[in-house]
Amino acid sequence: MAAINIGTAPDSWGVWFANDAQQTPWTRFLDEVVEAGYTRIELGPYGYLPTDKAQLKAELDQRGLTMTAGTTFEQLHRPDGWETTWRDVAPTAELAAAMGAKHLVVMPSMWRDADGSITEERLDHAAQAAHGKQVSELGRRVAEEFGVRLQYHPHADGHVDNQDTVERFLEETDPQYVGLCLDTGHISYCGGDNLELIRRYPDRIGYLHLKQVNPEVLAAIQGQGLSFDQAIERGVMAEPPHGVPEFPPLLAELAGLDVELFAIVEQDMYPCPPDVPLPIAARTLAYLRSHGGGVSV
Repeated sequence: MAAINIGTAPDSWGVWFANDAQQTPWTRFLDEVVEAGYTRIELGPYGYLPTDKAQLKAELDQRGLTMTAGTTFEQLHRPDGWETTWRDVAPTAELAAAMGAKHLVVMPSMWRDADGSITEERLDHAAQAAHGKQVSELGRRVAEEFGVRLQYHPHADGHVDNQDTVERFLEETDPQYVGLCLDTGHISYCGGDNLELIRRYPDRIGYLHLKQVNPEVLAAIQGQGLSFDQAIERGVMAEPPHGVPEFPPLLAELAGLDVELFAIVEQDMYPCPPDVPLPIAARTLAYLRSHGGGVSV
């Protein structure tokens, strides 16, 4: 039974963008991460935390924090997608690696806009196959150039989101270069089965985002054509243990894989009042310590 190493991320403090007046200042975020009891973080959107390597390392070190991964998006299904993707990926991977991170979490671009309008057609099977080859090449390059492993994060309203597209993506990508960042909340939001994915693709699970969905809110908004952003505003994500999926059986299944995993606790809240995140982060960590089996903090 391997340890599941728990951390947190700027996302749990309502941070979605590099610069936004509604967001928690980065110094407060780092201080409150420590106050809540965490020792591991993700980079978050590039530019939110300092991008100067020496400054960021000093800020982390003085708080006893380590970094597990960088996070970014890709647009590799588009004709000009490689250039625009690499422009975002390279600095993110470089900074994360400089902080000692071994992973790069990459998310798909969106087919639905924040206002709910559909902006792109869903990828057909041929386009999914072509996209998978591009993501595999991206994984190869970030491994060779920065020493980080690409962990792909399905995302609601993204081109890899529901059970079908996730499974097809895993079939179309090279396991040597592409792992799966299993975001339990996004999978549940899109009607998928987290346990089934773990059992069918145990060798692809390389990283975790732990979050829960409020099933009552989800049921109320389904069929309304709302974007994920609009669903977040309506409180579709829940504080554990008040949502789905249940964490104890999920963590037990993951621990049985006998591989060391980083599991980043997230609760999507944007925007949110500045005093809301810290108590939730602390309660969530206490819950995982009590009910998470082999979790390590």
